[in-house]
Amino acid sequence: MKNSWKVIIGIAVVLLIIGIPFVSTYNSLNKKENAVDAQWANVESKLQRRYDLIPNLVNAVKGDMKQEKEVFGQIADARAAVSKASSQSEQIKAAGQMDQAVTRLIATVENYPDLKSSANVTRLMDELSGTENRISVERDKYNTEVQAYNTKVKSAPTSFVAGMLGFDTKPYFKAVEGADKAPEVNFD
Repeated sequence: MKNSWKVIIGIAVVLLIIGIPFVSTYNSLNKKENAVDAQWANVESKLQRRYDLIPNLVNAVKGDMKQEKEVFGQIADARAAVSKASSQSEQIKAAGQMDQAVTRLIATVENYPDLKSSANVTRLMDELSGTENRISVERDKYNTEVQAYNTKVKSAPTSFVAGMLGFDTKPYFKAVEGADKAPEVNFD
């Protein structure tokens, strides 16, 4: 009888020795994943602000910029891609398309002196520029959270627990191809 209690206590101690680090690792991964998700929500809220501002700016300048239909088409296409995106990776890609379209819109508006003097357009451009800055800050914070999470998921011994429990790496927000070149505005 005494020996069976020793065996039970021994098994309990072994389970505790294994279980406590396992639970601690799980909780740590869960906390990091929640931080990434919360920061992604911050990025999404800033992106939503941009998506809400863009139609107002487009409508304010549309009449004076009939020859810039290509820019408006790119914005419409980018907005459609955003609304169709279902995964986080697709949302990141769609946001990149919107980045390019917004940059082109801003560059185009800045080349129209009559538009720049319009109080409504100026206010909307200021709002959009401020929103673009907020998006940039939130993306940087998101990438910082993703880096911390991905490092934890890929580092031993946490990687063993992460693999067993289905914790996968998260995608980074990266610049879209061609983002290193200034947008071309053609008035021909």
